[in-house]
Amino acid sequence: MSLHVLQPGLFTTVQDKGRAGFQKYGVPVGGAMDAFALRTANALVGNAEDAAALEMTLTGPALRFDTDALIAICGGDLSPSIDGDAVPAWRPVYVKRGGTLRFGGCRSGCRAYLAVAGGIAAPRVLGGRGLYLRAGIGGLHGRPLQRGDTLPLGPAGDRARRLAARLAAACGRRPFAATGWFIRREALPPYREDPVLRYVPGREYDAFSADSRTRFGCSRFLVTSRSDRMGYRLDGPLLALSEPADSISEPVTAGTVQVPPDGRPIILMADRQTTGGYPKLAQIAEVDLPVLAQVKPGDTLAFRQISRAEAETLLLQREAELRKLALSIELKQNEGEVHSCILST
Repeated sequence: MSLHVLQPGLFTTVQDKGRAGFQKYGVPVGGAMDAFALRTANALVGNAEDAAALEMTLTGPALRFDTDALIAICGGDLSPSIDGDAVPAWRPVYVKRGGTLRFGGCRSGCRAYLAVAGGIAAPRVLGGRGLYLRAGIGGLHGRPLQRGDTLPLGPAGDRARRLAARLAAACGRRPFAATGWFIRREALPPYREDPVLRYVPGREYDAFSADSRTRFGCSRFLVTSRSDRMGYRLDGPLLALSEPADSISEPVTAGTVQVPPDGRPIILMADRQTTGGYPKLAQIAEVDLPVLAQVKPGDTLAFRQISRAEAETLLLQREAELRKLALSIELKQNEGEVHSCILST
């Protein structure tokens, strides 16, 4: 069981939830930039939420299915189609053997995720299958997809096989069939091109000048073309400490906002280093990281301060909503009728 890569897309990689427990050795957690989209796509095809999937950036690949498969596409809209017919997102889709899935231009967002029932069976490296490009580990041969690659698939679970069989029966001569139920927009993170991200003050927040703190909270910043999975480099009002100070390297995480000497902030992302020495102005609330992951170069960002307690509450609420969503998906997968109402949490 496999997928054959006809075209690799701009930057398509195997990703999962990351590899934990190795930061003390300098190995980043990595994983999907938009963990919400990855986890939801996996739930829709009956996978464990940390199963490996494909992360596609701005321009997606062309893939031929060498087996019948149940898939789900979540995240940004990269205009997917199968044998020329548009494919709906945020729902299970059955694809016949021999079908070709193509992604075109980016209509909205930045990254889309393709989950396949059974998961991408790339080798585990340090507990994870996802690619960490700078070290050349994980993914397929330690690199992004290339033309001619073959992606191995794991065995689909029972729920996925039953749902795929029902969709196959409804497929007819078409190359694919999708469920009538899907994840409603209200259940998604507030994706938009120019979001306002919530943050809590960082360790050195009070060491920045009052003007810098005000500018950070009242200005829009441009995401530059120098942004990648390691960090988003921003352009906008320059930020500075009240007085020059020496800093030591300390642990950092996804969403840490560091300010180097040039005054232009950097938001650390999935492939960030494990420690950083630049002053830490802010920490983006974890609940907003999926929104941030869908921002592309040329978009702008703004920031709004919240308390640490509010950030924790928002994250707990999102996790509770994801658990309810997963249960709702499981109930729909077990129903005999594949055309039904919009999924509700």
